[in-house]
Amino acid sequence: MAAYSYGIQGHQAPEWGVGTWFNLPDEKQRLDLQNLTNTVIYLYFFQSWCPGCHSHGFPTLLKVMEQFPASPDVAFVAIQTVFEGFEVNTAERARETAQKYQLTIPVGHDPGPNGRLSLIMQRYRTGGTPWIIVIDSKGFESDGLLAGISGPAIRPGNCRPFFWL
Repeated sequence: MAAYSYGIQGHQAPEWGVGTWFNLPDEKQRLDLQNLTNTVIYLYFFQSWCPGCHSHGFPTLLKVMEQFPASPDVAFVAIQTVFEGFEVNTAERARETAQKYQLTIPVGHDPGPNGRLSLIMQRYRTGGTPWIIVIDSKGFESDGLLAGISGPAIRPGNCRPFFWL
């Protein structure tokens, strides 16, 4: 049997299909890839109960966001990708987590169809959390968003691999 391969590097990024969102601009109800054209997207997957998300993932997200304050060229999006602990990793907990970190970026909640593996996790072939994906302005592989950013939050091993799409 072939080993499972994570990520979709080199492929067109699929739509997200996330139904629950917080912090959307202009009274929007939904957000998806087509809403962020010509923009580099830093996509952060988390679970509210994930210790690594709180110790490494959110600090990394905040550190990278500091490097691109109010940039029209970079969009930051966080999505709770539920694959376990469905009774704990709820939409309300995602909202509370966003408030804890004072996030003003769009935050989604994807429990998957019928309380199963998150749909966006399936589409992007990710593993657990935290997980970071960077999508270039054309929706494909990118290799320079984090250039020049350093510090303890950006060390290898602090987050799952960065997948440049």
